[in-house]
Amino acid sequence: MSTIIKQCKMLKKASEALAIADTKSKNEALKQVATSLLQHQETILEANDKDVEKARENNMKESLIDRLRLTRDRINGMVESIHMIIDLKDPVWKSNNVWTLENGLTISKMTVPIGVIGIIYESRPNVTVDAFALTLKSGNCVLLRGSSTSLHSNRALVKAIKEGLKNSPISEEVISLIDDADRAVVKEMLTLNEYIDLIIPRGGKDLIDMVVKNATVPTIETGIGNCHIFVDESANIEKAVDIIENAKVQRPGVCNACESLLVHKEVASDLLPKLYERISHKVEMRGCSIAKEIIDAKPATEEDWAEEYLDYILAVKVVAGLEDAIEHINQYGTKHSEAILTENLTNANSFLRQVDAATVYVNASTRFTDGGEFGFGGEMGISTQKMHARGPMGLDELVTIKYTIVGNGQIRG
Repeated sequence: MSTIIKQCKMLKKASEALAIADTKSKNEALKQVATSLLQHQETILEANDKDVEKARENNMKESLIDRLRLTRDRINGMVESIHMIIDLKDPVWKSNNVWTLENGLTISKMTVPIGVIGIIYESRPNVTVDAFALTLKSGNCVLLRGSSTSLHSNRALVKAIKEGLKNSPISEEVISLIDDADRAVVKEMLTLNEYIDLIIPRGGKDLIDMVVKNATVPTIETGIGNCHIFVDESANIEKAVDIIENAKVQRPGVCNACESLLVHKEVASDLLPKLYERISHKVEMRGCSIAKEIIDAKPATEEDWAEEYLDYILAVKVVAGLEDAIEHINQYGTKHSEAILTENLTNANSFLRQVDAATVYVNASTRFTDGGEFGFGGEMGISTQKMHARGPMGLDELVTIKYTIVGNGQIRG
């Protein structure tokens, strides 16, 4: 029997008890884990330093190293997220839909845990804590498979989590980490339908495509972010520059960063020089032929319109108007996060209704597409599909449905 099957059997057994655990027990477990993370933060940071050092030796770009790095502030952020999840309502065994048939049968549509959730993710050790906290509160066990680049960090985090669980009413067997770097283990994980109820990949296009192509376990497609901002002709230019800078520069290595900028032709000569002055010392701008006449941008190719850079690069295109912008986004976007900057309510509403994406903004940065920012305490990922879950996945997306039917001797005629 392989190691991963042993892990899955343990999780499957543990999920039976966790599914019926009361809210008080789950919240106490989360409190103990939060305490443990703070107690072990020096060990966690030392482990993370090893991962960062190795990443630099392998010439990982700095924007991705930023995703990998843990700091005391980021560990404190993880702990704050856990406490936020503690304060959220338990999503298990709830119903807002109960009805009685003419024959007297009472039917209730109840929420129940999914069971065992596997998550495969790249270079973001904070996902380890987010995934654990959300799955525990929603009554699910979790099987974690992080990338080899964050292996030391994930081992230290899971060890701290388990230490916390030892002081709680919840078994430490509700979480398990695959620390084998062999990719064959991932392929095996994707086909363990008997033990795993759902797979969630978090990472780049290659990872997500591989999981979707090879998984027989049900999968939620997440996260590739070719996110656009469209500056309408009515936009407030000063606000627009601030928003674009934030969406591109604050953390360029994350999936909700802006990768493509579309500018209405009537305001391009006003906006682009101001934006160029603000961000060109950090950001390489690649423009269409019209944009290149206004600013000193590199020529954009067809590939640039579809690219998720995860870096200090921004594709810029001047468009004829709202319809052009929407058409471009629906052609090249990844259904993640899209924004319009406008003072025209009609244009804003058209953009909101016609753009095909999980999250659509008016006059705000795309960087807010995040479970924590949405008040979910964290996220399992950002779903870009249209079934079951879409957008940042919090507690409510980690439960499924059970119909309960209560009768009094009814038989079907």
